[in-house]
Amino acid sequence: MHDSSGTLKSAQDTAPHRAQPLDRAIIQDYVRQQLARREAFLETRRRYGSPLYVLDTKNLQGRAEEFRNTFRSKLPDVAFYYAMKSNNHPAISRILMKCNYGLDVSSGEELNQAIGLGATDIIFSGPGKTRDELALAVKHAEKVTVLLDSFGELERLETVAAKAGREIRAGVRLCTEENGLWRKFGIPLSQLAAFLGKARARSHVALCGLQFHISWNLNPAPQIAFLRRLGEILKSMDNLDRQRMSFLDIGGGYWPPDGEWRQFPDSGGSTEPDGINGVHCPRHHYYHPAEPITSFADQIARAVGETVYPHVRCTICLEPGRWLCHDAMHIVLTVIDKKADDLVITDGGTNAVGWERFETDYFPVINLTRPGLFEQRCLIAGSLCTPHDIWGYGYWGRMIEAEDVLVVPSQGAYTYSLRQNFIKPVPRVVMIGRNAEERQQY
Repeated sequence: MHDSSGTLKSAQDTAPHRAQPLDRAIIQDYVRQQLARREAFLETRRRYGSPLYVLDTKNLQGRAEEFRNTFRSKLPDVAFYYAMKSNNHPAISRILMKCNYGLDVSSGEELNQAIGLGATDIIFSGPGKTRDELALAVKHAEKVTVLLDSFGELERLETVAAKAGREIRAGVRLCTEENGLWRKFGIPLSQLAAFLGKARARSHVALCGLQFHISWNLNPAPQIAFLRRLGEILKSMDNLDRQRMSFLDIGGGYWPPDGEWRQFPDSGGSTEPDGINGVHCPRHHYYHPAEPITSFADQIARAVGETVYPHVRCTICLEPGRWLCHDAMHIVLTVIDKKADDLVITDGGTNAVGWERFETDYFPVINLTRPGLFEQRCLIAGSLCTPHDIWGYGYWGRMIEAEDVLVVPSQGAYTYSLRQNFIKPVPRVVMIGRNAEERQQY
């Protein structure tokens, strides 16, 4: 199975290294919230079998409205773009487009999908765009703004646009970390003046914006710090270049309000000696707390007012992904085999999430058939032929038996998009709406 965990772990490691203990009462409250939808999950399982992805449209719409309304109340001119890479199921993009979100795409494949969905406001970001991908953007120039990642990409886009006889809007991505893995993205701030000079000489690329992105934002401090650096650059920028700037895209990376829940207190794995027959498993759970989105909006709006607006009056663009879809998709499983009191096998494998997520990340596995507000030690394994196919080290419920139905909640972000046909097929998607009877299978 393709191991994406190394890449995702690198992003996780940008968070504070050691997590805090996660209060049991917080987990219990979360489990209660999931059990409030127990009958809807069970009915969906009865109709469609398992394993399943369950897409909760009510939750998704609520998140979209909350994020949009919160930032609109603080910023005078703001636009929203859903980062499709966080979950590329087409129903999610359709719903968010109806909530007045544009789409943020990171490849020609995603751009094709966005165009096919009828999107009319698309930001095309990401490094290493090919000529064919740029040609697709130029073909749909009335819908697409290209976020240029390098000097070479500026030249390639100019060549492609000139050949097509079209002009296309563009911005330039700014590198936020000039050392380490994140230096692959964008250009350093020190090279912005030179980039703008080259762009002025290109007649088919209308450079009219700037973009930066910082990931894994548990609080807005990293974004604010970069806004302060950028403000100094804007202050010294040529007046004509400032006048051309119609947008500043400050990216996404907003962490959901529950914070990051972890199996162990640090990213190095278990430090606890006990386990289930030799398998290290946590006795406690841990988390990195996240600030609420109101705090992000308040602090970012204040920083924009202090660092950007004195020099450039422009639209502020945001690219939420994880914050919107994290709680919108859940995975429903059935216990196929109870091999011991502390070991069960489910009918779905972690190919549904695409990486060995649950060896490090913690999500309660909830027994819907025999619910309870206490956690039992048990290795919850999938049915793939690999020992790393683990859903968790315990379940919430009275007991567990074969044929019991389980839910692993909040699997909407960076799981479905990473799914893979490894040994077993990926689950089907069932969409449930505001009415629990409103279901649609994909």
